[in-house]
Amino acid sequence: MIPVGYMAKKVQPRPEWLKAEQVLDVYSVSNCFSKDFADYIKYWEHNGFWFFDSPGIIQQLVQEHSIELGGTNLFYYEVHELEFMEDESQWEEFQPEPAYTTLNDQYCLRIAIANHRTTRQLKRIP
Repeated sequence: MIPVGYMAKKVQPRPEWLKAEQVLDVYSVSNCFSKDFADYIKYWEHNGFWFFDSPGIIQQLVQEHSIELGGTNLFYYEVHELEFMEDESQWEEFQPEPAYTTLNDQYCLRIAIANHRTTRQLKRIP
């Protein structure tokens, strides 16, 4: 697995149209349903995976731009090393967008361990 970074998101309750009573909340990595903490792209602080290299970068954006974090959860994401390229019908190495600075895997992993975050452990931001 490749560490790709952090994101603060607003977890949404199961929508009524989703007929799966056992589902209480939707934890979506996309912004379509579980919204990101802000329209962060305009600040150009994200990495090549479109996440943040540390929770501190998110906190810095929040302070500098008076962004409200209430009701969000902090997530740490990892992805598989390969992605399937449908047009070529083959697997290729998953890479960050080269135009953005992305800290190396070991740094992101050390941050994750230091903050005791995994994809299964979440921090609720009041």
